[in-house]
Amino acid sequence: QVQLVESGGGLVQPGGSLRLSCAASGFSLDDNAIGWFRQAPGKEREALLCISIYDGNKNYADYVKNRFNISRDKGNNTVYLQMNNLKPEDTAVYYCAGTYYYCSGYVLRYEDWGEGTQVTVSS
Repeated sequence: QVQLVESGGGLVQPGGSLRLSCAASGFSLDDNAIGWFRQAPGKEREALLCISIYDGNKNYADYVKNRFNISRDKGNNTVYLQMNNLKPEDTAVYYCAGTYYYCSGYVLRYEDWGEGTQVTVSS
């Protein structure tokens, strides 16, 4: 059974950093791409970054460029989202999701989802 579990969210001040984790079980990161998404209240879920051994790292959101970074630890079957210089507009529930082989910026391409972790950026 495929399972994705996010962790690492919380309350952080503007300019601060957080590292989110997405622990995957039931499938291998060698066969799947993992994407990070977020959804703010009243807004649609949006793609941020994705990682796959087939097409590398993908960035789907210019507004997180140079602030957010995606990486993976194959040994732990975990993907990370490092978030730096956080802003109040980054406040959202952050999700990781899996799809076969190649990254995509489309939410509907992803078959498996975690339950999300809340990130709140506020002073």
